[in-house]
Amino acid sequence: MNNFVKYFFASLLINLFSSLAVAHGDVQPQPVDTTGLEDLGDDWLARNPYSGNETAIKIGSSAYNQNCARCHGLGGISGGIAPDLRYLEHTADGDEWYVYRVRNGAVRNGVTYMPHFAESDGGPLSQEALWAIRAWLETVDTEE
Repeated sequence: MNNFVKYFFASLLINLFSSLAVAHGDVQPQPVDTTGLEDLGDDWLARNPYSGNETAIKIGSSAYNQNCARCHGLGGISGGIAPDLRYLEHTADGDEWYVYRVRNGAVRNGVTYMPHFAESDGGPLSQEALWAIRAWLETVDTEE
């Protein structure tokens, strides 16, 4: 078999299988059990009330892997598809950006890059679940 035929079939297989790949799986958002976390009510808080809370961090780790890792990377390490959330500032500004993004999503040129995740804005996750994810993100080391 000559090299052209080998490369042709290799290229064909790569194109066929790459069209089937979807980040970390084509999944629907998963519900998050926030048992053990303080109920935060309907009004969004400006700062993360669960920062440093071990229960929230444990819940947030699982919730992140089920709902965010598909685009933002397993273990918080982005593969370049979406922002690497490990670098999100642990400040009021970082919390403000986080709340804005989980509530409003991200749409560019009519294409949804991130859907609304907040239940209060039509998404699947409660404020408690989203702040738990943020609490976990604050614990992820930025060194690979």
